[in-house]
Amino acid sequence: MPPRTRKNSAPGYTVPGMKPDAAGEVIALLQDRLNALNDLALTLKHVHWNVVGPHFIAVHQMLDPQVDAVRLMVDDLAERIATLGGSPVGTPGALVAQRSWDDYSIGRADTNAHLAALDIVYSGILEAHREAIEKAEQADPVTEDMLVAQTGRLEQFHWFVRAHLETESGTLLTEGVRDEKTAARKGKR
Repeated sequence: MPPRTRKNSAPGYTVPGMKPDAAGEVIALLQDRLNALNDLALTLKHVHWNVVGPHFIAVHQMLDPQVDAVRLMVDDLAERIATLGGSPVGTPGALVAQRSWDDYSIGRADTNAHLAALDIVYSGILEAHREAIEKAEQADPVTEDMLVAQTGRLEQFHWFVRAHLETESGTLLTEGVRDEKTAARKGKR
């Protein structure tokens, strides 16, 4: 999920030592990550409600702590935007209007189908978070540190998902797949 380009709107003030134009760029970057993680929290909860099959309880219970952690990340992003002098936008309409990715497309499905689709979702989130880290590196090391910490947690959650999709030989059932519907089909063993 590459960040959608938005007009840089420099705040009237920002943190000491940072120029308003640079803060505006970081704010736009953080707003994109806020949108992505808000979407991820909703998607994880959707999967939590719609997962079925023999491994239901394990996956169902694995997802709630991920939802809680991602919601805390969203709050951190929003508070960083405000700290930099911006106004975080967390409304559903803004999220849909600003995002560059499609809605999660799997409804009621087997645990491995959902986990395979989540593998694709997490991959997109992590790729975009890493891009954001690179952009924040020069502009704001505080934001960079926050994104690095979030990426570490998100990578761990991704590993939890992928552990269900790994074969004994160490390959993923979703190897080479880039869309969640194909991944869901391949995830079924």
